[in-house]
Amino acid sequence: MFNTKLVTLNRHILEEQTAFPDAKGDFTSLMMDLTLAFKIISREVNKAGLVEILGATDEENIQGETVMKLDAFAQDRIFKAMDHGGILCCMASEEVEHIIPIPPKFTKGNYILVFDPLDGSSNIDKNVSIGTIFGVFRRVTPAGDGKLEDVLQQGCKQVAAGYVVYGSSTILVYSTGSGVHGFTLDPSVGEFLLSHPDIRIPHKGKSYSVNEGNFNTWDEGTKAYVQHLKEVDKETQRPYGLRYIGSLVADFHRNLLTGGVFLYPSNCTDPKNPKPKLRLVYEANPLAFLVEAAGGKASTGTQRILDVQPTALHQRVPLVIGSTYDVDQYCQFLARQQAGAPI
Repeated sequence: MFNTKLVTLNRHILEEQTAFPDAKGDFTSLMMDLTLAFKIISREVNKAGLVEILGATDEENIQGETVMKLDAFAQDRIFKAMDHGGILCCMASEEVEHIIPIPPKFTKGNYILVFDPLDGSSNIDKNVSIGTIFGVFRRVTPAGDGKLEDVLQQGCKQVAAGYVVYGSSTILVYSTGSGVHGFTLDPSVGEFLLSHPDIRIPHKGKSYSVNEGNFNTWDEGTKAYVQHLKEVDKETQRPYGLRYIGSLVADFHRNLLTGGVFLYPSNCTDPKNPKPKLRLVYEANPLAFLVEAAGGKASTGTQRILDVQPTALHQRVPLVIGSTYDVDQYCQFLARQQAGAPI
């Protein structure tokens, strides 16, 4: 149900700006430019089956993954919407190896945008929900072009974060740290309208999201935790339900609204791929910022995600994110395993 008070995203951002008397409107301009890119991407996603935009390109990104045509489109539209506003000093994207400079002819601002232009690329051709994830930082260097140290900041230093789900409807969720709000795109008027004010994730969920096809590669603590979730819960008298879409932003969105836990642990037993999968800068940090603002938690299993100091642009981390009770319980299982205690 839509909120009875008709509020557009732009109006909501402007109203939030009034809480900061010294604000110059730069962040407001940033969000308005970014919203335009999301609308354009949403339009292309919705008509993807009718135009030559489905399928793969002949390129691989820095992650070694095949670049889909919609990946490239989303990357291009976000860059072109954000490069000339005078608000950013640089950008960083999952699809690009190095930081993305602002073209020399444009003014350099005080913010940094990090983003995953199209999360869930493997689902594009299957008509499954996909999305965009983004985070915003203030620069730490004094002026001029942005540098790597501007991007490699702890997630707790983000000033805003959000995501967009392109599904049966297009929903944008964002936070500046003081509440999480969701807006649904009304294509008839071309506006994002407030549909989910003040989102709060339940303290404990009833479902979990994980790729159980990787079960044999997990550490023993993770295996024991997932097995525990399949047992009858004392409170609900039911086991946790498995709800896994395979698109991080879509799985996270569902759990944010209804409660639950998403986990993507390290691949611990396969010597060919011992590393975790998800990217700290573009995926884990923005979503961790959001879930904490909504009353939840995000962890590597041993450390709060927002406290991890990035050391590389495309650094990967294990991610356990969702309802506070569920994340804490997973960390307890992992701690007992690492201590050699019975699990």
